[in-house]
Amino acid sequence: MEKLRLRTVLGNHPHVQAVKRGELRSELFDLDFTEFMPTNAAFKPMVREQAFDVCEMAIVTYLMARAHGKPLMLLPAAMVGRFQHGHALYRADRGTLAPADLEGKRVGIRSFTTTTGAWMRGILANDHGVNLDRINWVTFEDPHVAEYLDGTERAPKGRAIIQMLKDGELDAVLGETSSDPALKPLFADPAAEAARWYARHGVVPVNHLVVVTRQLAMSRPDVVRSLYELLKRAKANADPADVPDLLPFGVDANRKPLERMIDYCVQQALIPRRVTVDELFDTTRDLN
Repeated sequence: MEKLRLRTVLGNHPHVQAVKRGELRSELFDLDFTEFMPTNAAFKPMVREQAFDVCEMAIVTYLMARAHGKPLMLLPAAMVGRFQHGHALYRADRGTLAPADLEGKRVGIRSFTTTTGAWMRGILANDHGVNLDRINWVTFEDPHVAEYLDGTERAPKGRAIIQMLKDGELDAVLGETSSDPALKPLFADPAAEAARWYARHGVVPVNHLVVVTRQLAMSRPDVVRSLYELLKRAKANADPADVPDLLPFGVDANRKPLERMIDYCVQQALIPRRVTVDELFDTTRDLN
C-alpha cells in the first residue's frame, strides 16, 4: 500500500522537532509540513475548509468547531501549555490596577475566542470574583469559527493592541506579554500567582492540542493512532521532565484541563452546552 502524505501544520516546538526534521517517521505515512507564523493563522482555514489533514489547534477553537459540527477529531497530544497569569498587562503610569478593578474598564484581547483569553477570563471570574459582563471588551480579529456571533467592540482597522494600551485607549490587555517598562503585569507576581492557582486546582492550563479531519480518522484509524504514537515518542525523547508536565499526552492526562476549559467555555457562552471529555475524543478516547 502506498504511504499517505498528510498535509500537516505543527508549530516549531522543541518536542516535535524530531518529527519535523524527519528523524522520527512512520511506515504508514509521511508528513508534508506547511509553516504558518504564527501557528494560529492555520486554525481558521482548518476549521472552515479542513485545509489540512493534521493541524495543531487551540482548545477553545476546537470546542467551538465541534459545537458547530465541523468534521474534526481531537488527539490528546499537547503542543502548547503554560500558566496564564503573566499574559495580562496595564499601563504602569496609571496607578495600580488589580483584577477586581477591571469591571467598567476597556480591556483588549486579540480575539474574544482565544484560548489564553478564555483561561484568563475563567481565572478572573472564578478565582477573583470579576463580573466579566461589566468589562468592555475590545477585539482585533474575527473568531476562527465563522458561526460564532462576536458582540464585542472591534478595534479600528490597522491598530495594534499594545500600542492602543500605551496610548491610553485601553485600560488593560489579556493574552499579551511585553518587556516595555511602561507596562506592568496585572498580577504583581505572575509566577507566584500561578503557583498558588496550580496548588488550588491541580490543573495544567493546556492551550493547543492536535486535530485531524474526521474523514482521515474514520477511514484510516491506524494512521491516526500511528500519528499519535509518533508525536508521543518525540515528546518522550525531548521531555525535560518538568513538574508539572505542561505538555500532557493522553486522554486521562488532559482530562482535568479539558474539563476546566469546558466549564469556562460554557460560563462565557463560547459553547452552548457542557460536554464530557470522552465525547470530545470519540474514536480516539483510548489514546494514552
